[in-house]
Amino acid sequence: MLDDLFLIKRIKNDDIEAFEKLFRLYYAPLCRYADSFINDMPSAEELVQDLFYYVWKEREQVSIGISAKAYLYRATRNRAFHYLHHQQITENYRDALLAVASETDPVTPESELEYKELEQQLFEALQRLPERQRRVFCMNRFDGKTYNEIAPELSISVKTVEADMTKVLTILRKELKHFSNHNAYFNPT
Repeated sequence: MLDDLFLIKRIKNDDIEAFEKLFRLYYAPLCRYADSFINDMPSAEELVQDLFYYVWKEREQVSIGISAKAYLYRATRNRAFHYLHHQQITENYRDALLAVASETDPVTPESELEYKELEQQLFEALQRLPERQRRVFCMNRFDGKTYNEIAPELSISVKTVEADMTKVLTILRKELKHFSNHNAYFNPT
């Protein structure tokens, strides 16, 4: 425990070797811990990598009380629960879109194919966006976070979040305009 606290103190002083030691010590166990909640090892690894990225990026502000181990496990659990919540929101949103589509048009193999094509083109369009804009969009639309929740997490202002969302929605509307049945997805909330 004292070793962990010493590592954290060194990390706060920009010691990359201490950060690497903390990463090597906890990365694999944290991935297994996250996987125990979400049953998806690639996503668990991504979740833990994001946690370590956050710890390094916010090293001066991160408040770790008594134990780095306890902090990392608690943060991993919270991120896993958040991931599951996000998955549920995504499924609910997909179901809602399909329900709306089925009210106007019955679900057909063609409409399912169009939906999958929309998902693929949305994914590709998101990959072309600048990193911060992509993160803002995903946090808002997929994670269900408000602009006020996103801003401090990314260390930007609420106005910047609003501006990024406006830019992203404009780009997506333009790039995906031929999917007119799903325009509600890209309307401001």
